[in-house]
Amino acid sequence: MTGIEYVIYAFLGINIAFNLLGSFALHRFSEVYTRLHGATKCTTFGTIFAVLAVIVHAVNRLNITGDPKYLQMALHSLVALIALLLTNPTGAHAIAKAAHLSGVKPVRAVIDAYEVKLKRERGESP
Repeated sequence: MTGIEYVIYAFLGINIAFNLLGSFALHRFSEVYTRLHGATKCTTFGTIFAVLAVIVHAVNRLNITGDPKYLQMALHSLVALIALLLTNPTGAHAIAKAAHLSGVKPVRAVIDAYEVKLKRERGESP
């Protein structure tokens, strides 16, 4: 096994570890906001390492074979990573906002800034 393969396996191991932590967070935490936070952060970070493993593998194969399909694979993986980094937090925010609007309040929130904003928009006193 070469050093590049060790790097790829290390990236995949980190991916598995963080995705497992995200699944534990989804099942272990008690309320929707902490579940969403734990699952989103861990799976996003884990997926970064999965895509890095694909990119390292593609660049390694490109250097060995010179086949341009590996460059295309690396670039497509990079575009997918950028899309994931933009859409995953946005989706989590949309889910949290929908939960808040449907009446699920944060359990330990000292100040609920979103609730204050909604009351001001409705003309109520916060």
